[in-house]
Amino acid sequence: MGLFDSVSSVALDSALDGLALRQRVIADNIANVQTPGYHARRVAFEASLRTAVAHGSGAVTASVARSLEPTREDGNNVNLDTETVSNIDTQLRYQLATQAAGGQFTAIRAAMRTS
Repeated sequence: MGLFDSVSSVALDSALDGLALRQRVIADNIANVQTPGYHARRVAFEASLRTAVAHGSGAVTASVARSLEPTREDGNNVNLDTETVSNIDTQLRYQLATQAAGGQFTAIRAAMRTS
């Protein structure tokens, strides 16, 4: 197992990938808020990431699925309030994950300087 192949490093990488995908999907949903027949999409990866970490892996791929929320008369089901809250939550989680990844690299650099 390499230096950057630890379960926590792989899990952080998976989380960052999933959160970045979620940010893109939210942007697509918001861009299509007035598109008749458009169905919002949702990104899921947290449950599979928990399972992967519990089994010693941490490597997962996020999945994208259509939202099952009710549609408006025009067939669109994008809720701008839901997307806004999800976007804020996703940005905060992404910041936390990047800080954690940065902390890992800081610890590695410090360990390399002392050896």
